[in-house]
Amino acid sequence: MKIEPASAAVGANISDVDLANISNAEVAKLTEAWARHGVLFFRDQHLSPEQHIAFAERFADIDVNQFFQPVADYPQIAEVRKEADQIVNIGGGWHTDHSYDQIPAKGSILLAREVPPTGGDTRFASVAAAYNELSDGLKKTLESLHAHHSNEHVFGAGTEHKEAAGERFVNPEAVGGAIHPVVIRHPNTGEKLLYVNAAFTTHFVGWTPEESRPLLDFLLEHTAQDRFSTQFQWEPGSIAMWDNRSTWHWALNDYHGHRRLMHRITIAGEPLTAA
Repeated sequence: MKIEPASAAVGANISDVDLANISNAEVAKLTEAWARHGVLFFRDQHLSPEQHIAFAERFADIDVNQFFQPVADYPQIAEVRKEADQIVNIGGGWHTDHSYDQIPAKGSILLAREVPPTGGDTRFASVAAAYNELSDGLKKTLESLHAHHSNEHVFGAGTEHKEAAGERFVNPEAVGGAIHPVVIRHPNTGEKLLYVNAAFTTHFVGWTPEESRPLLDFLLEHTAQDRFSTQFQWEPGSIAMWDNRSTWHWALNDYHGHRRLMHRITIAGEPLTAA
């Protein structure tokens, strides 16, 4: 198995491995690489749904997303789909999955089933690299803060996002939120991570949304800089396996008129630890 960095800040390309027949030693190497690089990229992994599930379970229990349509007969797998006649995609902005949960998901494993002839790439960013480049004074301020994360404005009934997604989003009554430290430690590497994101972080605890906006906007703009990110071009059978604590991702919506179908499994995490 070969592990090669995809960029200076985030990501690694993994080759010479068959994820349908992976050994314990290979799982251990992938676990280490995953923590170090934030997201792992694989090619030519044409897994059946059963194999996709079995691979995910080598790393943690599956954390079933309440809001995505599941793949028929496989409730553990969420369908991430955009039809040729649909305008809005799923995940079309910088975010991290499940930050609105009390115990956020450890990671997600996305398998490409159908991809457009061009476009439909996904960008990934390192929140560790972004945090490291902040000033010492701002780091100290952020380490004293907690932030509120909510999914109500995305998955809730009658919202713009829910209306645009249509039948692709379900269970609007299950929306909720959580409070997390703004700076957390990665449980494997000990790195400090900036834990806010554009999709689900609403405000700092003890601050109004209006007071929070300028600092949040600065942090979001800072982290979205190209030098902290990489871009992955999908092919059928490609897999991206990302750490939801240490990365953001953004599914680019530049393939109107074409179908894109992905299968996503999210795996359970542990309580976050403040830096």
